[in-house]
Amino acid sequence: MKVYFDNNATTPLHPEVKKEMTAAMEMYGNPSSMHAYGREAKANVEDARQRVASFINADDREIVFVGSGSEANNTVLSLFVCASAQCIPGTTARGTIITTKIEHPCVLETSECLMHRGVNVKFLDVDRYGRVDLDQLKDMLNDDIGLVSVMMANNEIGTMQDIAAITNMVHECGAFMHTDAVQAVGKVPVDVRALGVDFLTMSAHKIYGPKGVGALYVKQGTPYCPLIRGGHQERGRRAGTENTLGILGLGKAVEMRALEMHDEHDRLLGLKELLRKGIEDKIDDIHFNGHPTESLAGTLNVSFPGAEGESILLYLDLEGIAVSTGSACASGSLDPSHVLLATGVDAERAHGSIRISLGRESTTQHVQHMLNVLPGVIERIRNMSTAYIKGGTHAASR
Repeated sequence: MKVYFDNNATTPLHPEVKKEMTAAMEMYGNPSSMHAYGREAKANVEDARQRVASFINADDREIVFVGSGSEANNTVLSLFVCASAQCIPGTTARGTIITTKIEHPCVLETSECLMHRGVNVKFLDVDRYGRVDLDQLKDMLNDDIGLVSVMMANNEIGTMQDIAAITNMVHECGAFMHTDAVQAVGKVPVDVRALGVDFLTMSAHKIYGPKGVGALYVKQGTPYCPLIRGGHQERGRRAGTENTLGILGLGKAVEMRALEMHDEHDRLLGLKELLRKGIEDKIDDIHFNGHPTESLAGTLNVSFPGAEGESILLYLDLEGIAVSTGSACASGSLDPSHVLLATGVDAERAHGSIRISLGRESTTQHVQHMLNVLPGVIERIRNMSTAYIKGGTHAASR
């Protein structure tokens, strides 16, 4: 049996998305061209823009199509090194950015780059569940702060943040608020008016759409500076010929999410609980990471002391089961998860963690197969370990 439990990394194309994109394959006109081919492409792009805007309760003029969630996040953070008259005014006086220690690598690495360019960046701590320390944020907020960037749902442990409450605090001090909602959009209701954010990031391939396309919400009246220049596309906010097929796929993906998201959430929550209870019953000495209730329905992160995460992944892969050891964007790194370390998990336990992320194609049979295979995998790896002692010091972490 083939089981795909890595939906936080990317999702398979929804059949309706695939159908819409296939039907549009012959629509090769450039949306910037004035002839009939270009007008057809332009009309389809604008239709998709309206679908995306409606899905998050925005105005279509507030949606900028980009190449990825990472590009959108880079665009927002790079406002602070933009010399354009369009950018945030008074960046000298309000040149400090606040973000968290558990953000996606595209935010953390961009923040590090900005620090080398003279931008002051502060990093918020999180508690053992991955929730932002709001008291620390309150103490950090002052007239120096220009932007606060906090992800809505964590990609590794699934923990959700109270973005509306954070935004209220941020706006009270006169700063702008950005949320990376890549893992949240399409899984939980996202209403930019209710959240109050100034910027919001989303990506198509996390919601059964194509790779290589995303969207950035920019509240009307919010200062903005293009990351990519050289063309008038996207009302001058993102140069480059639009990825028409990708944009159409994103538009269809959000349409299908609006129809399926509610029922899928409840179903995935049931599968997650079945998986959690099964792992608890079948495997000793484990630890679940992330918030027990304020988290994504389809995300389960678990540590197995005495079993290295990459070994678990490879053994499961041999059995046809795909999981992750953390963020796909951090794969290849030998360092333990920065997210787990920020929650207080020690390096050894962080190394023994896997992320199981369910999706619309996940079934009870898939969960049962996982529960049949996983205990044997963990036992085999632990038996090969010279450091693991059953019932030893690790047992207290369960």
